[in-house]
Amino acid sequence: MPLLPVIRDFAAEASDPRFYAMLGGGWSLAVADVTGSTRLAGEGRHRDVNFVAAGVVAVLSDAVRIGQEPAACQFGGDGAIAAVPPGREDAARAALSALAHWSAAVMDVPLRVGLVPVQALLDQGLEVMAALHDVGNGNSFGLFLGAGVVAADAWVKEDASWRVAPQPGPLPGLESVSCRWNPVPPRRGTVLCVIVDAVDPGAAGLLELARVQRAIEAIVPTAGAAPLGVGERLEARWPPAWRALLMEARGGRNGDAGGWATRVRRVGQAMAGSGLLVLLLKLGWRLGGFDPRRYRRHMAERTDFRKSAGGPRLVLDVTAGEADAIESLLADAAEAGSIRYGTARADATTVTCLVGDVTADRHVHFVDGAGLGFWRASVMLKAMKARQGDKVRDQARDRQGDGRMDGAARGIEAAAPLN
Repeated sequence: MPLLPVIRDFAAEASDPRFYAMLGGGWSLAVADVTGSTRLAGEGRHRDVNFVAAGVVAVLSDAVRIGQEPAACQFGGDGAIAAVPPGREDAARAALSALAHWSAAVMDVPLRVGLVPVQALLDQGLEVMAALHDVGNGNSFGLFLGAGVVAADAWVKEDASWRVAPQPGPLPGLESVSCRWNPVPPRRGTVLCVIVDAVDPGAAGLLELARVQRAIEAIVPTAGAAPLGVGERLEARWPPAWRALLMEARGGRNGDAGGWATRVRRVGQAMAGSGLLVLLLKLGWRLGGFDPRRYRRHMAERTDFRKSAGGPRLVLDVTAGEADAIESLLADAAEAGSIRYGTARADATTVTCLVGDVTADRHVHFVDGAGLGFWRASVMLKAMKARQGDKVRDQARDRQGDGRMDGAARGIEAAAPLN
């Protein structure tokens, strides 16, 4: 029996707690996020950040998996989160530690990592629900509901006691990460990145998130807003961008860049693989179990453009009018005090790949808005959270005289890091 339930219809099931498993106190949440994203974005190193975040998913998936069961891991543009089953905490801690060392020492991308026991979240009344979004042939992404996921991320960011210190170590799975595809321009107008969290940490918040998801689906059915379409506009670059080659040269499973001979070998392998892929895609030839037309289609299908990490996280190819309508919807809900959100528009979608075995159809792909769209949306959400927090705390102080505090105030307090 699978550890976690499987979701196949995102629009109908991903915002419904009935399709998730409630994680017990023996589980943990592994959290990683890139620090200094503002500096890295200013230096034009957007793809480095995505590469590191995809690397976290690849390594954590390998570290926390039990047998052949898929791991519930999720890419967040400039970070990642994973559900750690009971008994896999030491493996997750070792992987996080090695990832933080590799990212800073080899990639020059500072990475903050931490491990939060679910029991600590439950003690604060914060629930964590997890499921797997099956995108075909057993390929899947992690999905999360509940205020505990948002709180765990905040605790690791704000309180060093939850963090894991960097240490050198092996990173199996990292060798599967690549990003050789050209950015994909929108076919309908713009790429819209959306992040939504509930203010209320309980059942009322979950109901509001479900309502918001349904309202977005009414504006534009998200299945038809997939940023890669059906794969028809995917272009593998030849020769690959030098930054992509450099990243792959630094991404070995041993957690170090290796000597010059190792780097040259990795670059050579990347160039050879890209050259063969471009040739097969252009000519439409099959090779062994590889069908280029099927690969394009499956690559588009197996992207994480729709996910949940406490609330919806979306990368959508929409018209300008649809983007306006979604942002207006979210603004109204935020004004009513039920959600906080962030959005960012981009002129293309970037793709980072995690390829296990192409011939066995084992591959998934992580998408972000160009220019770190998810990160830009998170900056907006963080500013909104700060404004709402100030307002709610002021209201709570006004109510303390008669001993009352509303659900929004409890949510703000619950999301604060433990001492």
